[in-house]
Amino acid sequence: MQEIIQKIHQSPYKVTIVSSGGGAEAISSLLQVPGASNTILESYIPYAKESMDAYLNKKPDHYCSMQTCLSMSANAYKSCSKIAKNTKPKHLLGIAITASLATTYKKIGDHKFYIALQTSSYTKSIECILDKNTRSRKEEEDLIASYVMHLLGEACGISVSKPNHNENINVVKTTAEKSWIKLLNNDVNFVSSSNSKPELIFPGSFNPLHEGHLRMRDLAEKKTGMQTTFEICAKNADKPPLTFQEIKRTLDQFDDNDSWVMTSAGRFSEKAEMFPNSVFIIGADTLVRVFDEKFYLNNKDMHEHVDRFNDHNIHFLVFGRKVGKRFVSLEDIIIPENIRLRCTGFNEGSFRDDISSTEIRLSET
Repeated sequence: MQEIIQKIHQSPYKVTIVSSGGGAEAISSLLQVPGASNTILESYIPYAKESMDAYLNKKPDHYCSMQTCLSMSANAYKSCSKIAKNTKPKHLLGIAITASLATTYKKIGDHKFYIALQTSSYTKSIECILDKNTRSRKEEEDLIASYVMHLLGEACGISVSKPNHNENINVVKTTAEKSWIKLLNNDVNFVSSSNSKPELIFPGSFNPLHEGHLRMRDLAEKKTGMQTTFEICAKNADKPPLTFQEIKRTLDQFDDNDSWVMTSAGRFSEKAEMFPNSVFIIGADTLVRVFDEKFYLNNKDMHEHVDRFNDHNIHFLVFGRKVGKRFVSLEDIIIPENIRLRCTGFNEGSFRDDISSTEIRLSET
């Protein structure tokens, strides 16, 4: 392995590596070989749950999962871009590991690991359920380290064989479309499935798209006579950007009759500037956050952002949502007076669907 790591260190590639629950051996192996300062920009181990929450700026559904690992790798690549500003994007690599391995007590759940590599042009992931009680913790860590070197070596143009073991592995490689790369590199503000200008816009992560979303769409279209365009934000300022694997998974949910647009606009004030004279479909829980001062510098900054809805002639169709144990609709929300008339609500009698994408994801695991 040392010879492989030496070749990685001699390459022009720069790496940020993040691990949680496992992967320490991979980090240690990379740092122990001379020349590591040429390659490793940063290594980070958000081991406690609170640390992971802070690193991702959100509480993940599961701490040891492919979804969490993908978010970690996206943040790792984002870190590379900030640190190595003079390095070509094609030479930046973000790699992440999350694992549940052998420890001092007998675990009820699986021994498993997830690894994700994010580059400027593709995302590649590996997941594996290990046979329990067949390896020591050190042996499990060594196996992960071998896979990390395989992925890094491949990305650096170095031939590295996959580890040989009995368990099945699931490998997924998603190559980015050129338009996705342009969006994430800030070369364009959005990419769309259609050449027509969006008028009725439904923002969301759609992870997954569910029946509640479709009912909201249908009611909004009936109300306005417009066609809905689903909007996915691929690059949020305070959260990990989407990996190419997540982008593909999201877009694959839409059929040929659906219209979608993918943007880099995290705030509604940015969406308003990008798509003036539009109507946005929004849940009451999301509208509450639009007026929450904690997402702005201060109260004055919040009102300046909100004023852009007037500047760009934006309207909102607001659907009631269950927040905690309470159903919240438009009439329950304190709205700045200068944009109150831009909000139209659907009351509980016309629409109520308490299912959430989070609940669906949790029920599927």
